[in-house]
Amino acid sequence: MSSIGNILIVDDNPKYIADALPMYGYDVEIATNGLQALKILQKNNNFDIVLLDVMMPVMDGWQTLKAIRNDNKLKHLSIIMLTAVNEESKQVSGLRAGADDYITKPFILPNLLARIEALLRRTKWQQEASQNTEINIDVAQDIEPLTEREKEVLKLVAKGAKNDTIAKELFVKEYTVKAHLNNIFKKLKVKNRTQAVLVAMQMKITD
Repeated sequence: MSSIGNILIVDDNPKYIADALPMYGYDVEIATNGLQALKILQKNNNFDIVLLDVMMPVMDGWQTLKAIRNDNKLKHLSIIMLTAVNEESKQVSGLRAGADDYITKPFILPNLLARIEALLRRTKWQQEASQNTEINIDVAQDIEPLTEREKEVLKLVAKGAKNDTIAKELFVKEYTVKAHLNNIFKKLKVKNRTQAVLVAMQMKITD
């Protein structure tokens, strides 16, 4: 089975995650502290996601996150913070410091897998958008306003959520989500989710 993503696990106790992720198609490499992680990243920065534990010896997760975001060669990396700390203020601090997502220990594996999948989808859409020269959107064009529910759907799409996840989040049927998406595409004059998210970002619809 070919790899669906390359993940660097930075954790002084990585066995559970390191054993589980390859079973779901991911290639993993392990660093047991931040300093070791930075050395690995200097040699290979082609990882799709870094799973970064907060509490580690030598160099902790916050210091490692800051070092990655301050390095022009590494700052593009997607990072999910892992920690036993569950205070909301700490989560906000982590996101403001440059983390892409945050999950507290102990966590259930499906939760982590869902967050990884969502982040990979979001990264893929961003890459496609930057490479798609056909997308040339004039945000000043006459675009029909979205309803509040359509905005909610689009915000979840921008986060990488699939239709079934959006349906559960909004307590509606999946076919209702599809109907909302069709309306969104028509109103924004786009053909797919990637273009819809681009328009939403340019028009600040998802802010």
